[in-house]
Amino acid sequence: MTSVDPRRLIPRTDHLLGLPAVRAAQERLGQDLVRAIVSDVQDLARRGELGPDEVEGVLTARLASRSPTLLRPVLNATGVVIHTNLGRAPLSRAAVDAIVTASGYVDVELDLATGIRSKRGTAAKGALLRACPAAEDALVVNNGAAALVLATTVFAAGREVVISRGELIEIGAGFRLPDLMASTGARLREVGTTNRTHLADYLDAIGPETGCVLKVHPSNFRVEGFTSGVSLEELRAAIQDVPLVADLGSGLLVPDPVLPDEPDATSALAAGADLVIASGDKLLGGPQAGLLLGRAELVSRLARHPLARAVRVDKLTLAAIEATLSGGPVPVMQSLHADAAVLRTRAERLAAAVGAPVVAHDGRVGGGGAPGVPLHGWAVRLPADLAEPLRRGDPAVLPRVHDGACLIDLRCVPPEEDDRLTAAIQRVITGDRTVGH
Repeated sequence: MTSVDPRRLIPRTDHLLGLPAVRAAQERLGQDLVRAIVSDVQDLARRGELGPDEVEGVLTARLASRSPTLLRPVLNATGVVIHTNLGRAPLSRAAVDAIVTASGYVDVELDLATGIRSKRGTAAKGALLRACPAAEDALVVNNGAAALVLATTVFAAGREVVISRGELIEIGAGFRLPDLMASTGARLREVGTTNRTHLADYLDAIGPETGCVLKVHPSNFRVEGFTSGVSLEELRAAIQDVPLVADLGSGLLVPDPVLPDEPDATSALAAGADLVIASGDKLLGGPQAGLLLGRAELVSRLARHPLARAVRVDKLTLAAIEATLSGGPVPVMQSLHADAAVLRTRAERLAAAVGAPVVAHDGRVGGGGAPGVPLHGWAVRLPADLAEPLRRGDPAVLPRVHDGACLIDLRCVPPEEDDRLTAAIQRVITGDRTVGH
């Protein structure tokens, strides 16, 4: 009697595509991707790695776990709050809900009472002005660099931007602010030296060709020793007819005692800045955005310029900015202000579960904010060779590799994720180093 080739028992493609779970997955993942996953599972069965009766179960499990995006969620165990490589600020629950609401049809530019077109972004602007009452008006664009380009274009295209040499910084991925501003057609008038700039340097440079005076916070480095600079108060007292622009970078709207030297928009405006530039996805804790806050006449000029249309944000960002400012707790601030004693308790619980020691560990703000400011906390010390399998696992865990060790800092890990993190570490310690998909 001839035996039946088991490969002939593998479910047919049309049968698998007709399963309710598979049909539902096509709406979420798309037909092409679902067909590819069906083919992959069938190939496993053809190679004898699956039994024919296992195909349906494996297929539905793979489809259920597959995300519509190749971006993978990561547990940030580095202790760095604003981690640029992980997308900077994680959004608050309120911001996520707002994005979901805004993903459909919404009245982003419509007055429902009259049925006519209305101004865009009024709710986000209102939230910004409530959070920073020192500003007369506000404008949201798509990132901090775009905000600087817009301001430089409007105030100084074909004219001069007066700036201290000590503030001609390079930001992430090799982008240099001088190059960014020069691309607008503005001419940079550098004053002072790298370490010392005086008020007289500014006054000597300001003239008929001056479009604006720009103060840039050197957010990702510090110059110490024989240094001097000029404050916004000093510049405001000496300069009357030229826009004074402060690029703060970090997105802090009000002073924070944890970061006593980090500039904030409220203080900068009170000190005399006409316009403040900041990021929405750093210490503000919201989505990627550039914030322009200040005098109403200047913000209005920016909003009317044609370039403003090219750098405007979409409805999702507007909704997320509004909810970040008006909604519940923001993860960035929760991590920044995390109680060291609570962090130690969590770390000790994790250490006991995985058989590893707890060590003192200073976190960092990250994202170019508050360089050199330690955030005192604790970490679980693991062997350095566990870092790669933790990154490649499911869930993906990003530790800090330092001084020959793999450090797990819980500052930026939500407490409700502690059990998943513990299980992930236990798997790599025992050798079950399953690669996530």
